Amino acid sequence: MAVSASRPAHPWPVRLCHWINVFAMVCMVMSGWGIYNASPLFGFTFPPAATLGGWLGGAIAWHLAVMWLLVANALVYLAWGTGRGHFRRRFFPLSPRAVWQDTRQALAFRLPHRLGQYNAVQKAMYLGVLLLGLLLVLSGLAIWKPVQLSGLVALFGGFGWARYVHFYAMSGIVLFVVIHVLMVLLVPKTLPAMITGGKEPNDE
Repeated sequence: MAVSASRPAHPWPVRLCHWINVFAMVCMVMSGWGIYNASPLFGFTFPPAATLGGWLGGAIAWHLAVMWLLVANALVYLAWGTGRGHFRRRFFPLSPRAVWQDTRQALAFRLPHRLGQYNAVQKAMYLGVLLLGLLLVLSGLAIWKPVQLSGLVALFGGFGWARYVHFYAMSGIVLFVVIHVLMVLLVPKTLPAMITGGKEPNDE
């Protein structure tokens, strides 16, 4: 009798990229807050304990250094996910109707969760954070090299507007992280699976 081997819920490339991303995003956000504090856009600053770098020069150094790690990690993830069909299997199909139905179930705490399978809300959130990441990179490049990339700066409406876009995109990603952590706390079995790989449930 043939025995079907269960696949890991999260293949090792996904887990590796995930944890590299966790480290990189924490460093990027904290150093970004340090840069923001030097020239606030709004009437508040972030506590020094929540920043990285110690001063403006240090924050910029951290931001630029970790930026390359984040970009390299994203390129590896995108290449692997596209080549292995990961995105096609995990994120699609997706429809507004499915997102609405799953959102209602989630708010009522009736939405089931299966390791290795994303519901419509998760699919929408992951696709959304990928788009926010792209916006963050483009606006960051416009802020970093405003003279060399003047055309990109113009697309954002100017240097000042590029800073606002960068801030709001970062805020969107931070909000995603907060929701993501809350979901892990509500469904704690998902954390070990992101470390060990877990196993996809059999539908037999």
